[in-house]
Amino acid sequence: MTTEPHAEAIMIGSPAEPASPAVDRRLLVSYDNYAAAQRAVDTLSDAGFPVQTAAIVGSDLRLEETVTGRLTNGRAALMGLVSGAVFGLIVGLFLGLFTSTTTSFVGLVLWSILWGAIAGAAFGFTSHAFQGGTRDFSSRSSIVAGRYDVLVASSMLDQAQALLQGGLQPADTVVVQRPPSAGPATAPVTPPATSPLTPPVTPPVTPPVTPPAGAPDAAAEERLAEERLAEERAAEDSVITDRAYEDRAAEARAAEDASRRR
Repeated sequence: MTTEPHAEAIMIGSPAEPASPAVDRRLLVSYDNYAAAQRAVDTLSDAGFPVQTAAIVGSDLRLEETVTGRLTNGRAALMGLVSGAVFGLIVGLFLGLFTSTTTSFVGLVLWSILWGAIAGAAFGFTSHAFQGGTRDFSSRSSIVAGRYDVLVASSMLDQAQALLQGGLQPADTVVVQRPPSAGPATAPVTPPATSPLTPPVTPPVTPPVTPPAGAPDAAAEERLAEERLAEERAAEDSVITDRAYEDRAAEARAAEDASRRR
């Protein structure tokens, strides 16, 4: 397996800079990719904002391994040949500095490349063959973050928001628009001006209309009708039950008389 270096660094800083003291930072904006967060900080820097108080923090880190292709013994040997040849070239150039003639320099470099390629191909072939086919593919691993937060000092949060909103928005972002209103925009209604000598007009107050005391209540009558219907049904069910009980008693007496006669 060949692993290439991660193309996108998680932590980027300037070399030979003293460590800044701890700063109380607040969240300014979040992005789903590092390039957009970097452009946001660059926008603040171009506007003259003190970016030494800002920070880019990656959250939800995860390891991603991208499969680049199938790996066989021949391909492993070819990759080892290339890497061995490059290593042999570097060694040959270094040793060639101590030669006295051009011919010996060129010959030493060529021999170094040749032996480096042979050694690299042999090492790549044998190392892959010893794996027994458990990993017949090449891949590239990288550590990425699910969210990149741009933090600034809490005392400068309002200034940073104003600069970021006034400047160009970073790419790969979604600008959320305000939802439209429920109806068309209307001008505010201004009440008419009244003269201080004219008293305000008060609308007449209409007393509530109450039904007469003897008026029947429809809901009460409906409830009474339902209660009468329920009582009638209960009486009918009682009569039916009594008749069934009498019928069963008569049948029992008849059966007892018949058994006595026998």
